[in-house]
Amino acid sequence: MTDERLARTARGWDEAADGYEAYYVPRFAPWVAAAVDAVGGAALPDGPVLVPCCGTFPELDALAAVLPGRAVTGVDLSAGMVRLARGRAARHPGASVEQGDASTLGGRWPGRCAAVVSVFGLQQLPEPDAAIRSWAAALRPGGVLSVVFWPRRTEDDGPFARIAEVVRWHVPAGDDTWQDRLVPALTAAGTVVERDELAAHPMSHPDAAAFFDAHTRAGPMRPLVTARGAAFTDRLRAQFLRHSPQGEWRHRPRARHLVARRPPAS
Repeated sequence: MTDERLARTARGWDEAADGYEAYYVPRFAPWVAAAVDAVGGAALPDGPVLVPCCGTFPELDALAAVLPGRAVTGVDLSAGMVRLARGRAARHPGASVEQGDASTLGGRWPGRCAAVVSVFGLQQLPEPDAAIRSWAAALRPGGVLSVVFWPRRTEDDGPFARIAEVVRWHVPAGDDTWQDRLVPALTAAGTVVERDELAAHPMSHPDAAAFFDAHTRAGPMRPLVTARGAAFTDRLRAQFLRHSPQGEWRHRPRARHLVARRPPAS
């Protein structure tokens, strides 16, 4: 990731941090629970748990409950996210947060971690397949990786599908072939993929306007609208609302969940 892109991404999430914690953390909780359960129910070796792209660190409370006494380190690029994450970590002895690029952690944590857990960060990275290979390299023998991310299509109808359609009118779709390279990347890193599944959970929003405002001010579109400016955002909002339903908007998006284990030493 270039320095310019790093700075733009970090700035967008700095501005979004408080809103993300308030709006999206409660809505994403079922996927966080699933990611943590995959390591909490596994026999793990000694060593810390690493949480790349930790955001405000919602994984921490669940990890502390199922793996008491285990050191847990979150890593995130955004100073705003790290500020909130450190507030959460202060309540848990043994927890810490580092600010930095979570794409390349294998070189800093080579074979040291009992588990790697990440929820909704992978798809934001410039080379997700390289990142997940690096995360797998951080595992000790017997260690488990549990990663949840948004796949190519999260839903057939709903606010996520609608906002993606409207954005494509203005911004070309990115290359999503990295999703096909994730399992090969994990295999090349010496892990065995134990689960590769889609998990859907219900979500609701007060109305279409509330969703759009949250998504652009406190969600994954914040870096884009920060870069494009208010006129672009207003135009996008009008287009999004034009054909959106009235009143509460319920949907059931699906995320992809990968669980892989490094084989125990013989």
